[in-house]
Amino acid sequence: SSGINAEYGVGVGYRADVMETELKKHEERLGIRITLSYEDEPLGTAGPLALARKELLEYKDRPFFVLNADVVCSYPFKTMLDFHQKHGCEGTICVTKVEEPSRYGVVVYAEDGKIDRFVEKPTTFVSNRINAGLYLFNTTILERIELKPTSIEKKIFPQMSKEGELFAMELPGFWMDVGQPKDFIIGASLYLNHCAKNKPELLSSHESCHGNVLVDETAVIGKDCQIGPDVVIGPGCVIEDGVCIQRSTIMKGSKVGSHSWISNSIVGWRCRVGKWVRMEGVSVLGEDVAIKDELYVNGGRILPHKEIGVSVPNPAIIM
Repeated sequence: SSGINAEYGVGVGYRADVMETELKKHEERLGIRITLSYEDEPLGTAGPLALARKELLEYKDRPFFVLNADVVCSYPFKTMLDFHQKHGCEGTICVTKVEEPSRYGVVVYAEDGKIDRFVEKPTTFVSNRINAGLYLFNTTILERIELKPTSIEKKIFPQMSKEGELFAMELPGFWMDVGQPKDFIIGASLYLNHCAKNKPELLSSHESCHGNVLVDETAVIGKDCQIGPDVVIGPGCVIEDGVCIQRSTIMKGSKVGSHSWISNSIVGWRCRVGKWVRMEGVSVLGEDVAIKDELYVNGGRILPHKEIGVSVPNPAIIM
């Protein structure tokens, strides 16, 4: 009904096999087609489009979306498509407002959205809108891109704006770049708040959950727990009795031992957090990490497949 094809392409490089296995599950669950585009070398933000040229040209007369994978927002695809069709030019990028534009490259555009120029980390105010990492292009953009490492932001967009072929649409709702752990935690909070306002049925009604909490139906929560606010608990997780979790994400297959306390942290896949453990300070556990009982982890970044037997009282990377 939206005029948008249920077909998706994903550019992959590092650990492509893991991505392929996971995406296959979603392909079957959603009844869509997902095509992986493998990069033997990093191709930047434009090169992958040239790599996927054949697939994209299967729908030559229809525009296609491009999304940065480290962004979370409300993804207003239909609004973008309407805006793109209205201006009739080659490209649309979403922009979002920030409080400190001097930290970013900003976008300067006219009232109708036509982009005039891009300014990298301005020292005087010219705009407070930045590229949000959501794009919609006509397939003619592929004529601009060679199969080599290329930055779409630095090489392609300035050329398009100079020719009057690139427009900006202000992104409605929330937005967050979740490429860093502290920003991932903020992004999860923003997403849960979005769910509370727009899809409250997604949030947990478990008696132990308070505030915005998302719990997979296969997760198990013990007695006398305090879960929330702003917590995500993934599939197959086990949260034992008396656990307190706030502003954190517990990923698939992990177990948190009884009476542990986790705040502002990310627990990766298939981890084992012992009993009476305290984690805080944007601590991050990689895949298959074990934390023994009665330890304190403050700002620890612990790489996959490690067993931690002593406390980490100060921020540190454990390899």
